[in-house]
Amino acid sequence: MSKSNTNPDLSFDFDFLEKLVVGIGEVSQITGIPTRQIRYWEDKAIISSLTEEEGKNRRYDYKNIKKMLLIKELMDDGYTLDAAAEKVKKRMELIEETLKKLTKKED
Repeated sequence: MSKSNTNPDLSFDFDFLEKLVVGIGEVSQITGIPTRQIRYWEDKAIISSLTEEEGKNRRYDYKNIKKMLLIKELMDDGYTLDAAAEKVKKRMELIEETLKKLTKKED
């Protein structure tokens, strides 16, 4: 079956997600997390922006946006920020390991 005939709901473009970069304002709109809180999480090294220069607009990749959403969900369920961040860190590590294994199998 050619790619044009595949169901778009079933396909997942990892390359696109790796290249996706969004500004802090857009991240706030997407996630519902205030920009002030996003900056705080970055100051605590829970997430990291792709911006290297001080004073430049903060930009985030898919991985960090997903991390923010997971942390927010856990905090909404009653976790503290530190507990949520630790749980998400472990979950993200497991996902990365799984993706590496899947990538190796495809090669």
